[in-house]
Amino acid sequence: MKQQQQQAVIVGVHLPERTDFASSMEELRSLAEACQVQVVDELSQKAVRINPSHYIGTGKLQELAALLEAYEEAFVIFNDELSPSQIRNLEAALKRKVIDRTMLILDIFAERAKTREAQLQVEVAQLQYMLPRLVGLRASLGRQGGGAGLRNRGAGETKLELDRRRIEERIAALQNELEKLVARRQVQRKQRRKNDIPVVCLVGYTNTGKSSLMNALVERYNPQPEKQVLARDMLFATLETSVRSIELPDRKSFLLTDTVGFVSGLPHHLVKAFRSTLEEVAEADLLIHVVDFSNPDHEKQIEVTNDTLRELGADHIPMIYAFNKLDITEHPYPQVQDGSVYLSVRERKGIDELVGMIREQIFSSYVQREIVIPYDQGRLVAYFNEHAHVQETSYEPEGTRLRLECKAADYEKYRAHFIEL
Repeated sequence: MKQQQQQAVIVGVHLPERTDFASSMEELRSLAEACQVQVVDELSQKAVRINPSHYIGTGKLQELAALLEAYEEAFVIFNDELSPSQIRNLEAALKRKVIDRTMLILDIFAERAKTREAQLQVEVAQLQYMLPRLVGLRASLGRQGGGAGLRNRGAGETKLELDRRRIEERIAALQNELEKLVARRQVQRKQRRKNDIPVVCLVGYTNTGKSSLMNALVERYNPQPEKQVLARDMLFATLETSVRSIELPDRKSFLLTDTVGFVSGLPHHLVKAFRSTLEEVAEADLLIHVVDFSNPDHEKQIEVTNDTLRELGADHIPMIYAFNKLDITEHPYPQVQDGSVYLSVRERKGIDELVGMIREQIFSSYVQREIVIPYDQGRLVAYFNEHAHVQETSYEPEGTRLRLECKAADYEKYRAHFIEL
């Protein structure tokens, strides 16, 4: 038998300064759906401030309790992060399970995490979130746990304290395992730096088409089915950082990195737990900020992404805005305008324009030269054939004549061994 879908009522408080309230409630609905939860009703309240004890006012609380009577199994999802006392008070008043936006996002991450590192990061975030809320989470409430068998403790250690200690020990063990995985990735990053390959990183709000853009670039320049990454029309389809090498026809190459998408109110615990993954962003040479131009709230989403990049210390890195999903708007495309590119990944229109902009940014240190390499320096001919774009080769009495485009650093490094023309 098919398992019955969970039901929930979503609740939000519309504060005067919150101009994006309607879209944040719509996003909460999408987050619930991403967790296979059916939103059966919605309740909102206009208020000057959040009620410190119950999040919503007394009258609204009664209205919510009456509303819940119509839905026997429904639980309640609140649009903001709740304090431990708010969870406790709401569960006591409503006699229903209560979760907040943060818990919902953590649940989605837990469900989507596939690699060991992502699973560890999500569990650390969940436990750190749970720790101060043990009092509010009803499952943890317990009577005093007897005297025997508790080494180094008196008879008064409560179940709550036991839970807290177990969680702290678990967090320490997980972080220890994570550090080993992070160290391994740092070695890989150091190796990439040593090879002097530019790193281009895709960033942006969740579900704007970052993974689809990566697939389009891989398909164009490195067409191997196994190199494709998961791309789905859903929130947080990507939790793992994927890195692919993009080999351009003129022997230039760069590494393209796909990262986890951002979202409004991305839990602090999650940003902290995923910091090691998101470090890829802070060490990139260029960021491609992918924006869903068809979304009416795309400007707010740009703001959220830029705030998160600031928090990660990545706001100084050069950035290209790639406005995607133009095929479902009236705006003309493909088009390059004010350092931004308007494209449709689905229709594969605007990809060449984007690559042209990437080239300008990351290969600006390349030089066009004509040189003659003496025949006794044959290794240099082999080196430039492998690492530069050799446009023409001819043979002269003094040596091999090359017309090429290469890195300025390579040119300076070997200039004593050839003749400049």
